[in-house]
Amino acid sequence: MIDWAQVKSLREEVGHEDFDEVVELFLEEVDEVISRLKQDKNIAELENDLHFLKGSAMNLGFSEFSDLCQDGELRAAQGQGQEVNLDKVLDCYDISKTAFVSELPRVLHAA
Repeated sequence: MIDWAQVKSLREEVGHEDFDEVVELFLEEVDEVISRLKQDKNIAELENDLHFLKGSAMNLGFSEFSDLCQDGELRAAQGQGQEVNLDKVLDCYDISKTAFVSELPRVLHAA
């Protein structure tokens, strides 16, 4: 679900002192899009939203969520946005975020 090697790599890339800020910004921006998708499943914007979410997820190691976003993005690009299981995407984000937030201190402490 979480690619912890990617998380550690990102931490090394941005620096230990800036990592918390990067995580906070990621979660804020993604939560904003997720909230919008939960309220208004606008198929016309789905491809762009899923593209943004995919990239953000990849950067922070949310691998399963990123894969679901990529699949949905491709479907939306092919005019099959209505076939995207958006509930599955949104649920995966919630589960991934919970796992990330709860495990991050342990993983970073062990690094």
